[in-house]
Amino acid sequence: MRKYLFTLAAALGVVALGVTGAQAGTGGVQPPAGVVSSTPAAGTPHFNATQDNPVEQIRQLVQCGGTMYAVGTFSAIIRGSTTYQRENIFSFSATAPFTVTSFAPDVVGTATSSGGVINSIAFVGGNCSDAYIGGHFTSINGTSVQNIAEISTSTGSVVTTFGSNANGVVETLLGYANHVLVGGYYTSINNNSSDPYMTSLDPATGKDDGFLQLNISGNYQYPGVSSNPTRVYNQALSHSGTLDLVMGDFTSVGGLQREQIFMLNLATDPVTVTGWTSPEWDGSNPSYPFECATNEPFYIQAAAWSPDDSTVYIGTTGYHPIGYPVGRTPRTGLCDAAAAFPSTQTSVLHEWVNYTGCDSLYAAAADANAAYFAGHERYSMNADDCDALGPGAYNAPGMEGLQPTTGDLYVNSAGTAGYYSRARGAGADDMLLTSAGLWIASTNRGGNQTCGGQHRHAEHEGPRRPTGAPDPRARARRPRGPPRAQWFSRSRRSPERSRRDPWRGPDSPTVPRAEP
Repeated sequence: MRKYLFTLAAALGVVALGVTGAQAGTGGVQPPAGVVSSTPAAGTPHFNATQDNPVEQIRQLVQCGGTMYAVGTFSAIIRGSTTYQRENIFSFSATAPFTVTSFAPDVVGTATSSGGVINSIAFVGGNCSDAYIGGHFTSINGTSVQNIAEISTSTGSVVTTFGSNANGVVETLLGYANHVLVGGYYTSINNNSSDPYMTSLDPATGKDDGFLQLNISGNYQYPGVSSNPTRVYNQALSHSGTLDLVMGDFTSVGGLQREQIFMLNLATDPVTVTGWTSPEWDGSNPSYPFECATNEPFYIQAAAWSPDDSTVYIGTTGYHPIGYPVGRTPRTGLCDAAAAFPSTQTSVLHEWVNYTGCDSLYAAAADANAAYFAGHERYSMNADDCDALGPGAYNAPGMEGLQPTTGDLYVNSAGTAGYYSRARGAGADDMLLTSAGLWIASTNRGGNQTCGGQHRHAEHEGPRRPTGAPDPRARARRPRGPPRAQWFSRSRRSPERSRRDPWRGPDSPTVPRAEP
């Protein structure tokens, strides 16, 4: 869920990003009319263009009314020539010129290995006057709180009638009807331990309202696996507004075997767990390689719905399945891949899988023309190699747009690389499609902030490409002025998202993973 915001530009950053450029892949397709532009929008807010310590990061972007809200771990943002001091949260206009507002709560907290100071923000019932935030923080404008709070979007102050105490990190928030659906590492929230890890709160009081009674438990156990506490990490609400995809680390939900991800039917009260699952990730059939590298046991960290809710797209981390080789060998399973599954509420198998070749994906979004994924990846359609550009694969650093029914990569006009690109940094925690384009949440790790060859931190893909419009990268190149730092776009959560440090080791945490 975190990163900078910006809009996509041309794929001129491929060589600058240090990825292999010697081979053109096979099987990629030209993007149709209607996909988001590959040229980033100008004027979006961004971070400092140099690497900060700790790394600054946007974890999630949400629009309410005509305003965008961004949360994460940061102390300042830049728009144009002006620097704004903002502590882990800020807002700006949802359309050009993306003016930064005066909203500036002082949120004090600590980023963790699995999240930021603020990991998530939500609104309930279209009320943009108050926002709900969750993360790892202890005070807001001098008022003591613990990991969750309701705040005024005019003053930034805590709304004290809403409970503000969770005994563990809050990772995800979702407003649904008259409920705030909360997920995280906590086992008690607002002095109630009836529904650990995922709870429905009354938006007025913060009390557990009983809408969720899931009895979530368990974590992943196999030889050599690293510590992976039970938690709920991310959510994705369907366009119909009645189904919720929930990602996290668990083995039992609602009395059913569920791992990595499950689907809730919100139209029932209390909520019910649907029959949607897959042996490709849930452990129900050991013949499928459903366990990933020992230090990345929780790997489905991002999901998105097709516009008609018939398909679920997932983006994963995980490196490689346990017991399977790395190097120039065929990929299998769902580790480090983009994939599509039918949303039928039964046990399902994938429609397609597109492998990065052992690089992580942390964010996903989709429209009628493309499934978009972003992370720390270098390649796409890389089904026959790990940590290198394999036969038939394409360079596609930082993000990719895929044909939604086949998973084929959209490529540039020359057919030599992905249509989209962005600086890999620490990945991209969130993606959000709005009328303005595709927002991508990013970081300033390594001082990187290019999107489509243009310099940004927050990325916002520009307006949709009209029918008959040329590929922007087919234009003659003209000299550019000095690089401009710009920043973010939205997508959301999503190592553990390790909402996450994608620079991980392989099976042993002490052995560095080969990612240049």
